Amino acid sequence: MTAVITGASSGIGSAFAEHLASEQRDLVLVARRRDRLDQLAARLRAEHGVKVDVIAADLSEPGIWDRIGDELDELGVEVDLLVNNAGFGVHDDVVDSAAAALAQQVQVNCAAVVGLTTRLLPTMVRNGRGAVVNIGSTASFQPVPHMAVYGASKAFVLSFTEALAVELEGTGVRALAVCPGATETEFFDVAGESAKTGRARTAANLVAHAMRALEAGKISTVHGFDNAFGGLVLPRLLPRKAMARLAGRLTGRPSRTAPTPAA
Repeated sequence: MTAVITGASSGIGSAFAEHLASEQRDLVLVARRRDRLDQLAARLRAEHGVKVDVIAADLSEPGIWDRIGDELDELGVEVDLLVNNAGFGVHDDVVDSAAAALAQQVQVNCAAVVGLTTRLLPTMVRNGRGAVVNIGSTASFQPVPHMAVYGASKAFVLSFTEALAVELEGTGVRALAVCPGATETEFFDVAGESAKTGRARTAANLVAHAMRALEAGKISTVHGFDNAFGGLVLPRLLPRKAMARLAGRLTGRPSRTAPTPAA
């Protein structure tokens, strides 16, 4: 059994790699930073005796999913778990943002998720087993002023994944959207510390939660009771405009620097 993990060079992606390797799953690690992938792959091979391949790829490139799919074919692996983890957010108002930076978020957070899922899903369905795990966010549940495109992209991930899960019923393949709140990763190196809301949890704890939810057959899950209350309960109690204003206050005004993606 082989799992493909995007954004595997750090944070949640690296934690998924650690967890799955400990369960004796072979891995294909995908991210931009080849040096980090090679270091992680070497360590996982030594510690767990699993096969770990590396694909250096920039998911902001249009059509990158076909190159990744071709490399997987060349490696001769049949994927039965896809973890679409790669993503980033820029903390800035739309009026002050570069159009290219916002489009890049959509490309990485949405288009690459759909592209890789569409490329790898047919083999899973044909084999009658497998799963797609897509990383959403507590930002999936309401508009997020000052991170408008990021919030919208994560709403897309949630909706896409839940719909996909229903489409896959009876095939032996599952789909799960995982919606974390603040997590101890490099995400805030890009978005900025001012974008952090609530208590940050560890990536390892998130991954354990995600795998339990997948085994339980859920189609989406929110990590942490406080995050579940904010994501699932409050939007049902407050008008959309009020939720947007609340999210904007929690996110805070952006700084005037827009870092480049880290994952």
